[in-house]
Amino acid sequence: MTRSPIAQRRSVWLALLMTLVAIMSVQTGVSLSLPVIQEFGVLSTSSLRLCWAALVLALFVRPPIHRYSRDQYRAALLLGAGMAVMTMAFFVALQTLPQYLTVAIEFCGPLMVAAWGARRVWALAWPLLAAAGIGLLLSGNIAQTGSISLYGIAFALLAATGWATYIVMMKRVGTAFRGLEGLATSLIVAALLTLPLGLIETGGRIPPLQLGYTAGLALLVPLAPYILEINALRRLPASAFGILMSLEPAAGALTGWLILSQRMTFLQVLGIGLVVLASLGVIHQQSRRQGG
Repeated sequence: MTRSPIAQRRSVWLALLMTLVAIMSVQTGVSLSLPVIQEFGVLSTSSLRLCWAALVLALFVRPPIHRYSRDQYRAALLLGAGMAVMTMAFFVALQTLPQYLTVAIEFCGPLMVAAWGARRVWALAWPLLAAAGIGLLLSGNIAQTGSISLYGIAFALLAATGWATYIVMMKRVGTAFRGLEGLATSLIVAALLTLPLGLIETGGRIPPLQLGYTAGLALLVPLAPYILEINALRRLPASAFGILMSLEPAAGALTGWLILSQRMTFLQVLGIGLVVLASLGVIHQQSRRQGG
């Protein structure tokens, strides 16, 4: 049955709201994770967050793992590896870089995936614009602290690679599995890959307080955002959804300022704006190439 124009508009507005809440949930979860990481350790905290997410989703979905084909296993393994690298590398970078800079560098992953295969030379202006924005963020950080962590930048770039892998493999997993089975299986892979690192860091002993903190953080990201995003995508075109997701670096700057008191200069705010603008440009270019 065709919905009325009023019902369609309400559905779109609901989708917009769900997407914005998902973005803020992710970045709030990142900001709240930093104090937990500083107290208990980055590897164990990141791993436990993935383990909680995998456990909850596996109990909810109950994927029939023993029935999958070799191609399905391969896709889930690659997606899980991308999740593991993206999560662990991002939070390692966050120890030495401010949140706004870490998110901006990591966002180069999906930006490059979107720009890949550009047919015209001028389309490469968008990645260059993002690079200029990151340059402003770096220069501002150096001016504030007198130095920059190459270690942190390296891990942020590694997280960008993980995010790019996540985007590419999520499409394949989405077609290879039914419903949320692919995501649940991939999260199990990510949890199993990262758990040994977490146990090595803690010496095999996990404090009950850390278990409680990470359970809450797992709800903020990735569980709640995924549920919100998948429902939003049912109501919004992919291009409109992508435009909203380009606000991720700005959201990271906002929650970093509100929760972690990470202040930014005017040039750094301009740098975030350039990264967002580059993201919008790439998404617009991609939507035109795909016919909307």
